[in-house]
Amino acid sequence: MKKIDPATPIWQLTVGEFLEVSKNINSEKKYEYGLKGLAKILGCSLSKASEVKSSGMLDAAIVQNGNIIIIDKEKALQLFGKK
Repeated sequence: MKKIDPATPIWQLTVGEFLEVSKNINSEKKYEYGLKGLAKILGCSLSKASEVKSSGMLDAAIVQNGNIIIIDKEKALQLFGKK
């Protein structure tokens, strides 16, 4: 599909162009944050998410600075699936 100029008014877009733009806006987040985010990714409780994080199994997918935890969702699921 052709590249859409950001200055193009919405009313000038075709349905296909509009759907493409919408898909990019509504794309799923790549990251989750904190133990709640990890629990959401794994579909488990906070205590189990804490246990998995502490095991070191997902260290390559997690960046932590103090109390701030950022998890790469795709990488975490890949690593979890390998173990």
